[in-house]
Amino acid sequence: MTISVIFHHKCFPNISSMQFKMLRVCMFLCLGFLGAKARQGYPLPAVDTMYLRLDSAEHLFLKNNLALLAQRYNIDVQKALEVQARLYPNPNFSFSTALVGHDPNITPTPSNKLFPSPFSNAGEASGNISQEIVIAGKRNKAIKLAQYNTRLSEYQFYDLLRTLKYTLRTDFFTIYFLQASAKVYKDEIDGLQVVVDAYNNLMKEQKFWISEKEMVRVKAQLYSLQSEYQGLIDQINNTQSELKLILQVKHLTYLMPQLDTNMVAVANPLKYPLPELIDSAYQRRTDLKIAQTTTQISRMNYSYQKALAAPDPTLSLNYDKQGSYIKDLFMAGIAIDLPAFNRNQGNIRSAKAMVKMNEISEQSVAMTVDENVYRALQQSIDADKLYQKIDPSFKNDYSRLIQAALDAYKKRTIGLLDFLDFYDSYKQNTLQINGIQLNKLNALESINFYTGFSFFNN
Repeated sequence: MTISVIFHHKCFPNISSMQFKMLRVCMFLCLGFLGAKARQGYPLPAVDTMYLRLDSAEHLFLKNNLALLAQRYNIDVQKALEVQARLYPNPNFSFSTALVGHDPNITPTPSNKLFPSPFSNAGEASGNISQEIVIAGKRNKAIKLAQYNTRLSEYQFYDLLRTLKYTLRTDFFTIYFLQASAKVYKDEIDGLQVVVDAYNNLMKEQKFWISEKEMVRVKAQLYSLQSEYQGLIDQINNTQSELKLILQVKHLTYLMPQLDTNMVAVANPLKYPLPELIDSAYQRRTDLKIAQTTTQISRMNYSYQKALAAPDPTLSLNYDKQGSYIKDLFMAGIAIDLPAFNRNQGNIRSAKAMVKMNEISEQSVAMTVDENVYRALQQSIDADKLYQKIDPSFKNDYSRLIQAALDAYKKRTIGLLDFLDFYDSYKQNTLQINGIQLNKLNALESINFYTGFSFFNN
């Protein structure tokens, strides 16, 4: 929609030429600011704008995230290896027969017969069947190892889920409040740009003399705002890129988070005592579970490597038709490796060192639990204290004062620079309020992350 406004001196017969020029400038600038307020089309239309609520974003994440899907398949891989560990070694069977032979009972001796039947007097046949016997509890230890690895893959899945969910929620909140801040920048930039354009046009027409000081101040503020705005847009785009990868949406999609900011006021970090939060962390923190399971795996592997030092015997049953000192010979036997040189010493030593290393790693992770939870709660309390100091009516009062300042500027009771200073103050306070709300939400998400449980599932 385009609005055309025509000013002519004849429409105002009771004012002087200079007063008419002043009126024209004032109306031009005021319309510029009002036009800027009407053009709040941030962000610019994208190929596809997706409006998302937090629960919808989490649903998309669970459905589409490829890293999460891949980790799910890793659980299936480990379960299949668990089945494999339960299987016994296959028995071994061998059979041999003569290529050339003759019947020794026939005289004179006939010529040798090719491929004599193993069931004839001229044939020879021998067979062997053997079975390896797994001893020293190797099979049970291998099954336990496979079970621990399956459990480890499950904990890794839930740890990935915990990390990605934390990133999703903090990115969601960050984008929402950064977009709100960018909107404030856009309003002021549009208004200042109209002012600069109006001044430039009037100077070209040489119809109005303008203070060089005012012009420099306005342009300097405009350039500063444009630079800050571009930095904010880059930050939004970077966070958008990360969130789109988590949700696996098209790269041309522009995400517009929808958030009820009343939830910021409702959330109380003192709702849960510190001991309850720490206890939850010890029970639910998947990174701690991973460290504990890794230690269990290394201990079981150490036991398994020691069991491998004991060689497994092989029992066998043999038959020889007529290749031995008697016909139709049946024999039973046992075979075993003699541990004269290789007693699996290197693997045992390596497994023992791995146990100590993983025990220390587990202690290191456990030591961070208390500090992580305490610091997250402390940060949340500090953020909430700062948030509680904000007057709920502050934003509405400031918006009302901005409108009053605009009316005063229209009446020329305040100057341009005073109006710009007031508007800049409004911008700074709005940005600070957005930052305080964002910091509180992100601090609460840190409690969820470090305790392993959604205490504050906003």
